Amino acid sequence: MNRADASTFRAALARFASGVTVVTVRSTDGADHGMTVSAFTSLSLDPPLVLVCLDVTATLLPHLRGATTFGVSILAAGQSALSARFADQDVLRFDGVAVTHAPEGPALIAGAAAHLVCRGVAEYPGGDHVIVVGEVQRAAAHDDEPLVYALRQYGVFARSTDA
Repeated sequence: MNRADASTFRAALARFASGVTVVTVRSTDGADHGMTVSAFTSLSLDPPLVLVCLDVTATLLPHLRGATTFGVSILAAGQSALSARFADQDVLRFDGVAVTHAPEGPALIAGAAAHLVCRGVAEYPGGDHVIVVGEVQRAAAHDDEPLVYALRQYGVFARSTDA
């Protein structure tokens, strides 16, 4: 197998289904900042750690670096419009969006399938991205099904009928 060109690499990765998150921070001036992040995963159970990967040019990155905590809203099925909104740099992302604020500060998207509040503990270079490790301070799981992204489109989780 040869080294993949960018187009082939993207096509291959599009076949990896992932959940969809909105990562948020509250800056020292009280402004909320957030963006859609699909490059998110768990890292460790003890201690509870997650990874968030952001493009080095992401507008959220300087705010994330300046904050002690960040929020992760794992979007629910039916929230694809919110995912698209927080991926769009040309809109005021929080306008008209229902959120609650964690006591630590970051906004959490109402109706999400789950919420995490994390303390940033490490950052590593990763090519054209930055890998941010967060230690989960608080977590909440709700009854909603998760929003899924694969093949460059949104979908829902389908439970297997296999035993």
